[in-house]
Amino acid sequence: MATTVSSLVAPHSLHRRCFRIPASASASTRLSFRAAPPAVAAARAGRRAAVRVLASSAVLEAPEELATRKLYVGNIPRTVTNDELRAMFADHGTVLRADVMYDKYSGRSRRFGFVTMSSVEEANAAIESLNETEVGGRKIKVNVTESFLPNIDPSAPEPEPAFVDSQYKVYVGNLAKTVTTEVLKNFFSEKGEVLSATVSRIPGTPKSKGYGFVTFSSEEEVEAAVSTFNNTELEGQPIRVNRA
Repeated sequence: MATTVSSLVAPHSLHRRCFRIPASASASTRLSFRAAPPAVAAARAGRRAAVRVLASSAVLEAPEELATRKLYVGNIPRTVTNDELRAMFADHGTVLRADVMYDKYSGRSRRFGFVTMSSVEEANAAIESLNETEVGGRKIKVNVTESFLPNIDPSAPEPEPAFVDSQYKVYVGNLAKTVTTEVLKNFFSEKGEVLSATVSRIPGTPKSKGYGFVTFSSEEEVEAAVSTFNNTELEGQPIRVNRA
């Protein structure tokens, strides 16, 4: 019985090309194969080998190996950007990555970041040269991540400072969601010595409840804050200020 064309399968490993035969040829010879020249086959094999090498090199290294080159950089000024952080370490080797961590709700720098160097030697050199040095008036900390902050969560919100209560206190309502404790404190500092400030948040979340409290050191400062700031705008929203 004549073999049909559909039953013939070209072996992939032979790099063969298919050519159609005139219709007058017999059914058994409808399909012909020609092997690729040796030079072409060798070139293709070389390309496949190169692809395999690239694929293997693209596999992520073990976390413990990366940790020896990834540095924690703490206590940096809030104004430091990713580019500035990279520049700080560029004198000590090749910087593969530099990231300042930002609070995902307020958008402010959390005063720390991470820098990945291209080798352990470069990472150690950066630690030796930069740890405990001053940047923008602040003494920074530079350590290998695995020995300093192994379980840090970069996406976690910045912790609120402790609130200092006082009998001289005002309630601040109708706060915009973007108002942070620091923004609230700085806003009221114009009319007196602010002891403390806090933005109330939904328990277990970083979401603002839309109100907060500010404490002062005297009754006069409380009165000045109420008369000056009630119904004024803070971050585009009129606030309510009353004695607490």
